[in-house]
Amino acid sequence: MHLYLVRHAESANNHLYATTGSSAGRHPDPPLTERGHQQAQAVARYLAARPDNAPLNPYARRHNRGGFDLTHLYCSLMVRAVTTAGYIAEATGLPLHAWPAIHERGGLHDEAPETGEAVFVAGPGRAFFETTYPHLILPDTLDEAGWWNRGRETPEEYLPRAQSVLAELLARHGDSDDRVALVTHGGFFQSFMEAMITAHLPATPAAGRRPWWFGASNASITYIEFLDGHANVRYVNKVEHLSDDLLSG
Repeated sequence: MHLYLVRHAESANNHLYATTGSSAGRHPDPPLTERGHQQAQAVARYLAARPDNAPLNPYARRHNRGGFDLTHLYCSLMVRAVTTAGYIAEATGLPLHAWPAIHERGGLHDEAPETGEAVFVAGPGRAFFETTYPHLILPDTLDEAGWWNRGRETPEEYLPRAQSVLAELLARHGDSDDRVALVTHGGFFQSFMEAMITAHLPATPAAGRRPWWFGASNASITYIEFLDGHANVRYVNKVEHLSDDLLSG
């Protein structure tokens, strides 16, 4: 499996945090900004491109100099990810499958203006997605109760969820030559990378935070090749498809 982790493009909340340094007025399920739409279009064009190059050596292919040739495309059910992935699906011609479990850390929630405490927000149900995103292939389990119907996810739940996604990815695509893109989120990206690394270590610390962080800019791409029991991180946070004025996050 060739796995590409694509962070959603710039959302209204990303812009809010970057310009004010505060979460006051955040949206529980923010749309993309205008710059975010431009970023999403740029990453879609980049992933769909088929350069007419001479035969490439293996090292050049690892950097996708000959194109990505994606075979599978998944996204979370958060609006910013669905919108970003929609551009990719249109550019590549791939079917777009929703994968609720690759949502951002915490799930959907708002913040009480007086206390800053998390406030429950229900996720949209099947009818919303069928009407708003008719191209999106939904899981059979999604009904009108909504994809998010519980309180805020706790930090203790982050890593186990990422581990379950990794296990499911390997079960679906394993050591195949499938070229899979997940359009997901910055926080989940951190958890997934931790799950992948700890899964390939002989032992892990019993407790405590890991002393590392993987940068993932808006609309960036990270490529991991799973082969013969090894996870090869080929590159992280690729943004060469974005012009300077489109960089954020």
